Amino acid sequence: MFTRAAPGGRRRTDDLRDASALDVMRAQSPVRRLAPDPIDDATVLTLLELASHATAGQRRRCEFVVVRDPDVRHQLARSYRQGWSVYRRVLHSRAGDDATLEARQWEADHFEDVPVIVVACVRGRRPMFSAFRAASFYSGVYPAVQNLLLAATALGLGGAASTLAVWSRWEARRTLGLPAGVTPVAVIPIGRPRGVPTPAPVAPVGNLVHLDRYGHQPFRGRAPH
Repeated sequence: MFTRAAPGGRRRTDDLRDASALDVMRAQSPVRRLAPDPIDDATVLTLLELASHATAGQRRRCEFVVVRDPDVRHQLARSYRQGWSVYRRVLHSRAGDDATLEARQWEADHFEDVPVIVVACVRGRRPMFSAFRAASFYSGVYPAVQNLLLAATALGLGGAASTLAVWSRWEARRTLGLPAGVTPVAVIPIGRPRGVPTPAPVAPVGNLVHLDRYGHQPFRGRAPH
């Protein structure tokens, strides 16, 4: 059921199974504080089936490694904390957002406690040159990741995508038993949120829209009706 959050039409939710797609999109936001309560296989497969629709028909499809084994989760958590020890300083210098830093630190400290970790992978190796080829390479992954997060929100679950746990592709391949021709791209812990998550505030869409050329913003300050 829905509970209205602060002004702006954003909502927080425990369960959005009967909600429209628009409501789910507005409710979805990164959830990093997750409870260790188990998530059954049927639910995980439903999430991944919905995720796979995002790249149906593409030549390069997203594949998923579902991690439940405590030892494997621990190895991924160790890699996450190694990456976080560096990225934390970068994030602090860029944003200085205490709430974001606290949430990311909590995730780093409890990463192996999450019941399910999904590693999104793609067949092939990332092209070393050409931004166009690199963008094409990743296009088979991130739409599926976003579908996965939307599906989790709709089922009252939460998660957030990150690359910190796979910052070392060699270590990730060793931990997950990935062949050389499969590249880990993103890691998504999935679980039940601790408390009721409230979506972060979003700037008026008009502030993000440029018409015909960058800098021309006739919709600035407007909110959608």
